Amino acid sequence: MKALTWQANRKVAVETVPDPVIQEPTDAIIRITSTAICGSDLHLLDVLGPFLNKGDILGHEPMGIVEEVGAGVTKLKPGDRVVVPFNIACGTCFMCKRGLQSQCETTQVHEHGSGAALFGYTELYGSVPGGQAELLRVPFADYGPIKIENTDAPDERYLFLSDILPTAWQGVQYANVPAGGTLAVVGLGPVGQFAARIGKYLGYDVIGIEGVPERRAMAERHGVATLDWTKDAREELRERTGGRGPDSVVDAVGMEAHGNPVASAAQQAVGFLPDPLAKLAMKTAGMDRLDALLGSIDSVRRGGTVSISGVYGGQGSPLPMLTMFDKQLTLRMGQCNVKHWIPDLLPLVEDSSDPLGVMDLVTDRAPLSEAPAMYEKFKNKQDGCIKVVLQP
Repeated sequence: MKALTWQANRKVAVETVPDPVIQEPTDAIIRITSTAICGSDLHLLDVLGPFLNKGDILGHEPMGIVEEVGAGVTKLKPGDRVVVPFNIACGTCFMCKRGLQSQCETTQVHEHGSGAALFGYTELYGSVPGGQAELLRVPFADYGPIKIENTDAPDERYLFLSDILPTAWQGVQYANVPAGGTLAVVGLGPVGQFAARIGKYLGYDVIGIEGVPERRAMAERHGVATLDWTKDAREELRERTGGRGPDSVVDAVGMEAHGNPVASAAQQAVGFLPDPLAKLAMKTAGMDRLDALLGSIDSVRRGGTVSISGVYGGQGSPLPMLTMFDKQLTLRMGQCNVKHWIPDLLPLVEDSSDPLGVMDLVTDRAPLSEAPAMYEKFKNKQDGCIKVVLQP
């Protein structure tokens, strides 16, 4: 089959690799019909490169058609249409039963002290082959995949249930916005777009903060007020919220925020170190660009909540503990527990009125063969690129 593989720092390529096969009775093989590039995939190009091996298959936002199932699979059959959540969970352990599928005790990567295994996301999360490929082996197939009964709707209506839609929903839920309160969303990439729309759907006053004009324009189409990140957005944000700041902030940016050249240089340097040294640096140093997070902490009102959806990777990243304590802030964060939120989200996705605007996110579609070029386009935000969907 064809698959997008990691080759070296800042280099990916589409290669012919062996087809996946059933390894456990609970496995299924999915033929991918659509697979998206996630913002967190961009971290693999350099920052998290030391934890990848040449030939690793990337991607964790796929959907497709069941092609084969193991002998122990009873809830799926060949021909079923499914979305595959990015975290791999068993559904029966202590954590899964408590709705914490991202902490599944069956698939936790103990070697690195990490939570549940993820598709296509480094040895930190199990080195499991990902979904930017023609075929995908899915463990625990009776639990993980989300079966889609509608065979006529386009993939885009359901595809984002794999990651970014539940990630955004969890981010807003964790933000603990009071009824009728104000929610600021920092970063209007794909997750930020959905977080802002979800906030509007739930009745909050939503303000999106973003430096890219095309991303602000997309959010504004959905009734979201926006501020330009490159200007003095924090002061204007306070002015719009009675001088206090918003009740809650979602940081939808993460470790590669713009605005910190020193941390940026450190991230780039780590990518070129020999792997043992690079891994040590990532596990012991503060390698994150913290501008989005620090701005969120500074902007939120006293007694408010900062919800972190953006991915951070440094172990020694400094935080302003005095400010956080003095302002009596609540911080919530973590990998999304995809399956936990599907009962809330599936009815909204299937609503013909499209209340969350899932059909207004994709800006670029391309065959899998063009994946390397689309990674570059997405990373560099060229030509208004906001969300890329690949079709094998």
